[in-house]
Amino acid sequence: MPDLLTADRIDEIGAIGPTSPDPAALVTELVSAVDEGRVADPADTGYALLVAADILEQAGDLADALALATRAIAEQPDDNTYVRAVRGGLLLRLGRVDEGLAELSELRPLLETDPDGVHLVDELTESGHAETAVEWLTAALDAMVDRSRTHQHESEDAQDTAAAMIYGLAQRRHDLREELGLPHDEHDNLADRLRAATSHAADALDDGPATLLFWPKPEFDALLARWPALADSYPSTWDEHRAQIERALVDASGLGGGGLGVVTGSVEALAAFAGTDTIDEETLDEYADSLDDAGITSWPPGRNDACWCGSGTKYKKCCLPRSRA
Repeated sequence: MPDLLTADRIDEIGAIGPTSPDPAALVTELVSAVDEGRVADPADTGYALLVAADILEQAGDLADALALATRAIAEQPDDNTYVRAVRGGLLLRLGRVDEGLAELSELRPLLETDPDGVHLVDELTESGHAETAVEWLTAALDAMVDRSRTHQHESEDAQDTAAAMIYGLAQRRHDLREELGLPHDEHDNLADRLRAATSHAADALDDGPATLLFWPKPEFDALLARWPALADSYPSTWDEHRAQIERALVDASGLGGGGLGVVTGSVEALAAFAGTDTIDEETLDEYADSLDDAGITSWPPGRNDACWCGSGTKYKKCCLPRSRA
């Protein structure tokens, strides 16, 4: 019987798909595993289909990509907002504008409730509907600013989340309007003030860049194999490790953190650094601090840039959407 399709293999296919000499074979591997019930974790079924759809989309086969995205939605009906956004974008690029806008319009309220709702904006802009994206961002920003002025938040966490979302919406709208050559307006001025305030707050901390220690998959596996006691300090899988780092960076950004990034760990370098000392959380912190600033990978990357985790997949289709899974 053919091997099970693991999450690691899906990630690997997603990374090599854009440059593979035979993308059709990768799509067949993914879809066949789904058809034959060979996905190791059934919860990854929709993800496998989404990766296959992405490979087809990048190869220019939009119709088949749409079919797989539609199937992925059916496979994960309780967690499909990102896939539905992708499907809406594919419909737009196929010229089925009314259907695409209807799909994305149903998700539009997410812009006011979910930090990941900006995927809708990406799909609109990449499909030639930047003006609509600006309109939706403006309406969402108006609503959130108004609520912040007139309603008491349930908790400090809720207040921090709302502030982070207002910041994100304002910056995304500002950048998009700038790309369209539109003149500054009141919300653009707000975006400039928020960006300046964030920079000043980060400078006042005077702690240098806020970096987190990240282990590429081979190093992560070697780390826990060499020092099993570290299992209590890390998630059980590499996917959870990179998702945890992404969430921490998102949280730091929402609280005004600047100069964010990751430094990449090496098991052999850690062993040489520690010498005879015990490898514990304190040692890991000291090791991270010792790494050369030149080795910092800045965060966040551009949405269409390669993900910071080294998968080779676009950030918007790798750690960004999966960080909240």
